[in-house]
Amino acid sequence: MRTNTENKPDEADNITQREPHPGGLWLTINRARKHNALARPVLAALAQAVRDAGRRADLRYIVISGAGEKYFAAGGDLRDLESVRDEAAVMAMMEEAGSALDAIRLCPVPVIAYLNGDAIGGGAELALACDLRLQAAHARIGYIQAKLAITSAWGGGPDLFRLVGPAHALRMMSRCELVDAPRALDWGLADAVIADGADGHDLAGFVAPLNACPPQVLRGIKAQAIAARQGQPWAAHRAVEQKHLVQTWLHADHWAAAEKLLSKGSR
Repeated sequence: MRTNTENKPDEADNITQREPHPGGLWLTINRARKHNALARPVLAALAQAVRDAGRRADLRYIVISGAGEKYFAAGGDLRDLESVRDEAAVMAMMEEAGSALDAIRLCPVPVIAYLNGDAIGGGAELALACDLRLQAAHARIGYIQAKLAITSAWGGGPDLFRLVGPAHALRMMSRCELVDAPRALDWGLADAVIADGADGHDLAGFVAPLNACPPQVLRGIKAQAIAARQGQPWAAHRAVEQKHLVQTWLHADHWAAAEKLLSKGSR
């Protein structure tokens, strides 16, 4: 199991790491007493951990979660943001935090958000920057920025409208709705509901196929997900598909899998 030993001392406790399965890295926002609020240094540390992990050839996927059971992340840290009071500062804040979430969007392997608790405001934007969302049965997700008389800030608006469509997105944002797990699953906000916690059978069953999938195949799939998220033209997306098919087809893992199937068929 890998542990986090390289962060700066003042950032060391913000993001913790563990690897329960080879190539399956868990990153936990470790600020339960502050509801896992996303101060900019926290986002920077999370982004750096994602970038560092993405350079590992053996990495299959990343799971991002929050400490405790009450909050995945409770939005931006208002203490950190109280000095943002002019247009230049707002633009700089959006760029800094948005770039941190882009590290997740552009990570070369799938990134999964495990919503151990509520994901609200900027926390919801973080959840939607991930490729998949597994929502604890008691957790809710909500774009409640309007309660602070602001709109979304870190690219989460485009993510939400793309994922659930204009009507549901506008409804969520304007009414500051906290969407529970069953409705999130119905709307496509969540990809699975986890009833028995981070170490239970539900989550283990969801990631089991990823644990068995070769890392280079997951990278090829994620490359297509990035192309689709960015709205790349069909030809460009097709070129991504072709590139990774060549790489995976010629890999020894493909021929070993093909030989295994052929051997079964000849019995």
